[in-house]
Amino acid sequence: MVGLVLVSHSPKIAEGLTDLTSEIAAEHKGIVAAGGLEDGTIGTDAIRISEAIRQANDGDGVVVLADLGSGVMSSETAIELLEDEDINVKLADAPLVEGTIAAAVSAMVGSDLEAVLKAAEDCRGVKKIP
Repeated sequence: MVGLVLVSHSPKIAEGLTDLTSEIAAEHKGIVAAGGLEDGTIGTDAIRISEAIRQANDGDGVVVLADLGSGVMSSETAIELLEDEDINVKLADAPLVEGTIAAAVSAMVGSDLEAVLKAAEDCRGVKKIP
């Protein structure tokens, strides 16, 4: 199953979204929070993200979703740190909450990496209020 890594500057946001997603897509066990810095403060850390990617990977690939621009930059660095490893990783250009839920449901039903990435990215621009 395609794994997911949730990158947020806030450990509470990443952990809370992991909990929410685990309720909605209960069969998906490869969702890993990579929020905050090692000491629990606000920020992102490429090493923590790369470790989360390794943890989320079961061989089908990993989609990374990030909250803000510097979270994206840390995620890109984390992916570069893994370039010598055999992990297929994609960084989603998607809203963190909606993209995570869509990706988790897509992965849970057996979609491949590209389809899970597309499910997350299809959430960009979706209106919440008609």
